[in-house]
Amino acid sequence: MAKIIINQELCKGCQLCVESCPRKIIAISTDRINNRGYRPAVLIDETRCTGCSSCAIMCPDVAITVER
Repeated sequence: MAKIIINQELCKGCQLCVESCPRKIIAISTDRINNRGYRPAVLIDETRCTGCSSCAIMCPDVAITVER
């Protein structure tokens, strides 16, 4: 099963991963702020991830790792 790992401290909440995810399983956190003052992206439903890597490719901060 594929899954993504989002480095919460590197993420600046730009939403590029949210917009690029074909399954719409990534969102911006509403209850967490990282050490840099941003609301990071979070994975909503790990079971629906296909490992397509769209999110990791779009991330300008290289905050997303895809495991297959």
